[in-house]
Amino acid sequence: MTKSMKTIVWVLLAINVILFAVMKSGLFAGAPPVPPSQALNAEKIRLLDGAQSAPAAVPALPELAASSVPATVEADSCFEWGDFSAKELEAAMNALKKIPMGGKFSSREIDRGVSYWVYISPLKDKAEIERKLAQLKARGVTDYFVVQESGEWLNAISLGLFKTRESAQKFLEGLRAKDVRTAQMGERAGKNKATVLLINGLDAEMSGKLAGLQKDFPESELKRVSCH
Repeated sequence: MTKSMKTIVWVLLAINVILFAVMKSGLFAGAPPVPPSQALNAEKIRLLDGAQSAPAAVPALPELAASSVPATVEADSCFEWGDFSAKELEAAMNALKKIPMGGKFSSREIDRGVSYWVYISPLKDKAEIERKLAQLKARGVTDYFVVQESGEWLNAISLGLFKTRESAQKFLEGLRAKDVRTAQMGERAGKNKATVLLINGLDAEMSGKLAGLQKDFPESELKRVSCH
């Protein structure tokens, strides 16, 4: 054994003797244990790439009262559509056949009271009426009827009934464009019958289709009513 090796052995032996003496003396017996959290330095721990942390606990949500939940389903809708003359009613009924009616519909008659009409003044006899009707047909006017009721309007030719003065005036201007010069506009007093359609139980899609049909009848009014 060389001299340097001997020196290392004696040094190690001396250190062991010193440690044995310290442990026997109980110098570190009263020292408090190191808390695991301090020993680990948890706040300095970082996860390596690819590691996943545990999901944080999600606090429970408070229960909602039933009254706080908004209603999202609309009840079926009901409508009143009109009013229509006899000829207009036939056209409206044909239009309704274009959509599958999910609900029921009915009708009721109303009195228009005072309305407006475009007409040709009463003519003297049947021959004069026939000549005037032939002139109207030649100018493209085919929608008319001859008044048969006795009184001041007997043998007048009605060319159209209207709910407003504006719509009657517009129609008269159209006749003027067709060179119908003898037509005129006036009020038509009396109990003029008309029909209103009552349509029940339509869902949102059918309600939209009904609104689209109404555009083809600008003189009519479509309004939502209470369902019965």
